[in-house]
Amino acid sequence: MLQKVDDTAPLLTVNNIEVIYNHVILVLKGVSLSVPRGGIVAILGANGAGKTTTLKAISNLLRAERGEVTKGSITFEGDEIQNLSPSELVKRGCIQVMEGRHCFGHLTIEENLMTGAFTRTDGRTAINRDLEKVYTYFPRLKERRKSQAGYTSGGEQQMCAIGRALMSRPTTILLDEPSMGLAPQLVEEIFEIVRNLNAQEGVTFLLAEQNTNIALRYATYGYILESGRVVMDGDAKELRENEDVKEFYLGIAGEGRKSFRDVKHYKRRKRWLA
Repeated sequence: MLQKVDDTAPLLTVNNIEVIYNHVILVLKGVSLSVPRGGIVAILGANGAGKTTTLKAISNLLRAERGEVTKGSITFEGDEIQNLSPSELVKRGCIQVMEGRHCFGHLTIEENLMTGAFTRTDGRTAINRDLEKVYTYFPRLKERRKSQAGYTSGGEQQMCAIGRALMSRPTTILLDEPSMGLAPQLVEEIFEIVRNLNAQEGVTFLLAEQNTNIALRYATYGYILESGRVVMDGDAKELRENEDVKEFYLGIAGEGRKSFRDVKHYKRRKRWLA
């Protein structure tokens, strides 16, 4: 008998993981987080805080960089996934969109999108139907579908990378730094598409983002990483209103406060590090 899926249980759970590179360098220190089914969860923090490493730990891409999860567990839809290959995880519905818009530059936009369907076995008709759906969400890609990806703009390449992930029919997308190197208007466009995919297609998103301001506008929940550990988490709205977050991540100083450039004041105000 098939087990009934518990819609109230988290879709993805990271429980107290530790990640080490080259058997020596400790990068993540007891990171725990939970992603609800149909949610948009943000991992926030400065460059080097451990955001990308957290995503790669989930998608099992660490081994390619001589990294490994040495403690803790990661579960997806109730099953531990640490020992699965990245391709097996894609088949289960969890895929990562890498930082830096990794497209195949010599292939056209449409050829790039079709590579996302490589693991599918449901036939050409279903794949073509999903391709048209991707073009509905990304009309600019349809206009450039015959262009080599390497000659398209950064924004178009980011759209192509997300669209390629969608072609695998995922339930969950791990989205790494989607705003990196893009103009503010394009960043808004990308995040609006993320919101639409979440609302209309039910795709769950876990995104790593340095741009805390925009991430907290679109996410439902957030985790702030500092030096490889979670130092704060909460509903996105609560984090936006938190005085520490406003000062040190949104650049909004409260009345009577000094600038965050005052290092002593900065260390004193960051109570979570005490």
